[in-house]
Amino acid sequence: MKFLKATILLLLITSCAPIRVNYDFEKGTDFSKYKTYSYYADMKTGMSELDTKRFLDAFDAQMAAKGFMFSETPDFFVDIKSSEYQEAQRNTVGVGLGGGGGNVGGGVSIGLPIGQANVNRQITIDFVDENKKQLFWQAVTESSFSPNATPEKREQLFKALAEKVLAAYPPK
Repeated sequence: MKFLKATILLLLITSCAPIRVNYDFEKGTDFSKYKTYSYYADMKTGMSELDTKRFLDAFDAQMAAKGFMFSETPDFFVDIKSSEYQEAQRNTVGVGLGGGGGNVGGGVSIGLPIGQANVNRQITIDFVDENKKQLFWQAVTESSFSPNATPEKREQLFKALAEKVLAAYPPK
């Protein structure tokens, strides 16, 4: 019973992992002139084909909710890149041994890692005005990522990511 409670608590904590988003934009940009968008044809997202589709579906839904339309002749293009990395292991158990006498001392300590390192995914979303050949808005997200997650969990994560990314677009 204690194992079940601990497992549920661990799942609850890890499922609520924060999504961090950093924004940047070109000062002086008139965001009201951008109403339609499209994706670069040669976009390499760095995600699997299925994850790319899940993310683009979630992103399109959020863009539509904000009043933007997908178009073959867009006002701006969206470029999406991602990468995965492992966080440094922080959970360790220290085992030490020491001794001393008189004016002489010595010791040995070993840190043993516990558990697995977290896998994180960083996704960069660029909005580019092709007429000016200029990046005018960018969002960089970081969140934990489970390569073994179910398709439903991945879909939920991508919906949350798209919502959080576009919450600050257009900038005030």
